[in-house]
Amino acid sequence: MSPLVIKKGTSKHSAYDLRNHLSDVVERHTLAVIVDNEAGVLARVIGLFSGRGYNIDSLTVAEIDHTGHTSRVTVVTTGTPQVIQQIKAQLERMVPVHEVHDLTVEGAAVERELALIKVAGDGDKRVEALRLADIFRAKVVDTTLSSFVFEITGTPEKVDAFADLMRPLGRVEVARTGVAALSRGA
Repeated sequence: MSPLVIKKGTSKHSAYDLRNHLSDVVERHTLAVIVDNEAGVLARVIGLFSGRGYNIDSLTVAEIDHTGHTSRVTVVTTGTPQVIQQIKAQLERMVPVHEVHDLTVEGAAVERELALIKVAGDGDKRVEALRLADIFRAKVVDTTLSSFVFEITGTPEKVDAFADLMRPLGRVEVARTGVAALSRGA
């Protein structure tokens, strides 16, 4: 039998190799987890992440049904597609968990973040900080002779862009809340 001759510019990989070669790509996912609103549930959900070495980029918890005693835990995490699938499967097996929605996969979602940004500067830099705040629709919530504290709401990218533009104007401190996200569907 003669050896296989592969022409220049072709691949050695089989046409029947159906594995996803992009599986090592780390993706950012927003998970909405509907849970019972009772003591210890948040600790159990967070324990699932920490016990397996998964990272949480953002965490928001809010009661969604007072009479039904349910809350939504919104978790932003990163991982390969296999890791995200494993996280969802493990969350779904937990007793106090009613539903797990991957808002990144299920379609369009509205995502917002709230941040307080303190900018310490003086002179013309203060005027420039106010001008930029007006452009980004950030509100001044506190002011002293040497600093401003701005409140800004928007996508995480908008908050990052605002903080980046403020850095040349003085010392910047950023306090971010978790990401809040809801699906646009009915």
